[in-house]
Amino acid sequence: MTAPTTTAPPADDREPVRPKDDPFDRDALPAAPGATGALLRSLLAPMRARVAVVAVLLLLQQAAVQAGPLLVAYAIDSAVPAFQDGRHGPLIAVAVGYALCASVSGILQYAFIRASARVNQDVLLDLRGRIFRHAQALSVDFHERYTSGRLISRSTTDVESLRELLDEGLQELITVILSFVYISAMLLWLDMGLGAVAVASFVPLYLLVRLYRRRAARIYSVRSTAIAAVIVKFVETMNGIRPVRAFRRERVNDDDFRVLNRHHERANGDAILEMARYVVGSRLVANTAVAGIVLWGAYRVADGSLALGVLAAAVLYLRRLYDPIDRLGMFLNSYQSAAASLEKIAGLLAQVPSVPEPAKPRSLPVQESEHPGREVVFEDVRFAYRTGGEVLPRFSLTLPAGQTVAVVGSTGAGKSTLAKLLARFYDPSDGRVLLDGVDLRELAVPELRRGVVMVTQESFLFSGTVAENIAIGRPDATREEIEQAAKAIGAHDFITALPDGYDTDVRKRGGRISAGQRQLVAFARALLADPAVLILDEATSSLDIPGERAVQRAMSTVLRGRTAVVIAHRLSTVEIADRVLVMADGRIVEDGSPDRLIAGSGEFAELHKAWRESLA
Repeated sequence: MTAPTTTAPPADDREPVRPKDDPFDRDALPAAPGATGALLRSLLAPMRARVAVVAVLLLLQQAAVQAGPLLVAYAIDSAVPAFQDGRHGPLIAVAVGYALCASVSGILQYAFIRASARVNQDVLLDLRGRIFRHAQALSVDFHERYTSGRLISRSTTDVESLRELLDEGLQELITVILSFVYISAMLLWLDMGLGAVAVASFVPLYLLVRLYRRRAARIYSVRSTAIAAVIVKFVETMNGIRPVRAFRRERVNDDDFRVLNRHHERANGDAILEMARYVVGSRLVANTAVAGIVLWGAYRVADGSLALGVLAAAVLYLRRLYDPIDRLGMFLNSYQSAAASLEKIAGLLAQVPSVPEPAKPRSLPVQESEHPGREVVFEDVRFAYRTGGEVLPRFSLTLPAGQTVAVVGSTGAGKSTLAKLLARFYDPSDGRVLLDGVDLRELAVPELRRGVVMVTQESFLFSGTVAENIAIGRPDATREEIEQAAKAIGAHDFITALPDGYDTDVRKRGGRISAGQRQLVAFARALLADPAVLILDEATSSLDIPGERAVQRAMSTVLRGRTAVVIAHRLSTVEIADRVLVMADGRIVEDGSPDRLIAGSGEFAELHKAWRESLA
């Protein structure tokens, strides 16, 4: 007989090549070239019309702002001389026009901020939802490798980096670009010489921006990884606070956290220093250009080749042209941070489930028997990890409908892997797992999850009421059905004794009730879901004797008529089984009824003898 194999992680999940300067990114998920841009475009695509409105508002706002210096030039060169000649109309028109431009600019700025804020929030809402939905859709093997702390970092810190870019950075970038276009055109129109010099001064600024972008990209990638490592360590420590305290790991954890925190501090310091270099360089270029243009313009005003009003307008335009340069640096700061974060998010969203939905799902045949169980067949199944480590050599196995099969063996024998193949947490490397003749890979996930339910050792409960936790498998169940399931399991009495009965909040991970009570709630959940196949993965291994007996009584109720696979750590669990499989090194080495195997001289008989002696 041969055994199943865990599905190898998908091609995108192969161990990435890590940057030499980034030893903290142990779980990098590299994005394909262009994936970041494609992600951003997909987020903005549903909002094209609203983005266009935002762009038009900003265009009009900048046009109103940039009209001011032209009015100043007209006032100095034409309106003031006319006023001296007794004609007040031109100067009044300039004053009214300037006030109107300022008012319109303010109104358009308000409309732009309001419209862009709504677009930004919708983009972030969509992105967080995508991360959450995609993380849930990814297969169990992915979550066994990729820590929850990194998922938290993707959906919080990295999304926050994008928020900063959308809220502040993009407006600065568009403002700088529009200012450059408007002001360059106005300067060239006012005076070709001044305009040409001003435009030429942007060449060194452009080179400076390119240098900053190249250096900052590397720094912000390291910074994003560093904060993720800090979050991972924090989450891991808090989740394991009991063993931390029990084994006095505080000092060791504190030293590890200090290393990660200092790495993050250095990454932040590098980003600040790079920004400082850019600001100093850009201000040097801008101030030099302004001083040169003003001196040259003043000389031309003195010799009469340039009007004073034109020089005044040019100086105002130059101020408006170079003032945003510092803000452009802030945009680049936000951009590099957001680009590094988006790359990591794109890498996560690029992961494909190793257990995919079928393209053309099939339905299970209608059951003719009144019993809920279905036949399970492992047909020439083999399972191995991508790394090449074979867990279950090739084997075939049939579990008749309604049979309870206990699977025993030492740690690492392959018991849980067999169960995970049946639950389709993994797909076999070769062969098929059939449920009433239908390959599990051909079943839609909702139908598979209705037909096959797994109760694990942890009996994970979510924050919420007892009733809500029991009804997870059937959210539409009535309160009466929930209570009937609890009564059948033997959980009703302890539930009604809780402060609010079935409406008692069990709190985080069910911490308000004992391990045995959590297990009973998990069995009530399984009974209410009414699956055809039930998998119990060492469901009593963490319980005391009274708790184990209560759960075993519940098991006899839950398993009645169903096909069941019971991964047994304690041999007391085997007593309820019709059949026992003994596994060793991924192979099924014994197969028979409990009584027949106990009467023999094989491995199970030895295990059973040792267990009986331990009870004496």
